[in-house]
Amino acid sequence: MRLLLIRHGETFSNLRRLLDTALPGAALTPLGLRQAAALPAALAGEDVDALYVSTLVRTQQTAAPLAAARGLEPLVRGGLRELSAGDLELRGDDAAAELYMRTAFAWSAGDTGLRMPGGENGVEALARLDAVMAEAAGSGAGTVAMVSHGAAIRMWTAARAENVDVPFAAAHPLDNTAVVVLEGTPEEGWKALSWMGAPIGGPVRADHRADSPAGRPVTPPPVGPPPVSPPPGAAGLD
Repeated sequence: MRLLLIRHGETFSNLRRLLDTALPGAALTPLGLRQAAALPAALAGEDVDALYVSTLVRTQQTAAPLAAARGLEPLVRGGLRELSAGDLELRGDDAAAELYMRTAFAWSAGDTGLRMPGGENGVEALARLDAVMAEAAGSGAGTVAMVSHGAAIRMWTAARAENVDVPFAAAHPLDNTAVVVLEGTPEEGWKALSWMGAPIGGPVRADHRADSPAGRPVTPPPVGPPPVSPPPGAAGLD
């Protein structure tokens, strides 16, 4: 099975750098809606047979243009929701972001018993994500697109893809509407083919971000002060 893991478009919580993981979650910004509208063209070369989304509103908004363009009914699955922030929910400070991602990548590295403060542990998080992957693989679909969340995609891929490790996933945050492409099955394992348009294990083109609708904004963002840079590994986490 070919698996397209797509991070949702930009949200209002993203602008404030908040750990927004609870239902229903923030909606897409105007730029996020334009990013979502660009997905059908960005994925024009993919024969998508099934489309899955999480229970958070931002993934459903992101998937809507693709669903309309392909005549697909999005399948809503709670297993694709963002990693629960627990006691860190709606915090936007560097310490919270660092603890959140450190815990997530500990799960990828095998410390699945570790629990997010007030939230889920790695066994629970991986089990729910694995269940959706298994459902999709069992459906017989050749190519499946799943609109999920930055930390969930990075954590699961680092844990399950044979050629993506924690240092790589930690060093490569996902832009909004960026795509990670994998091939495989739950039984045979998974191999990542590309990360935000850059081939895994191959040369990285200087312009690879153009392959993602989020790589270059569809229209210029509003003029304003430059965004505050997040701590290493914290960007693209919800």
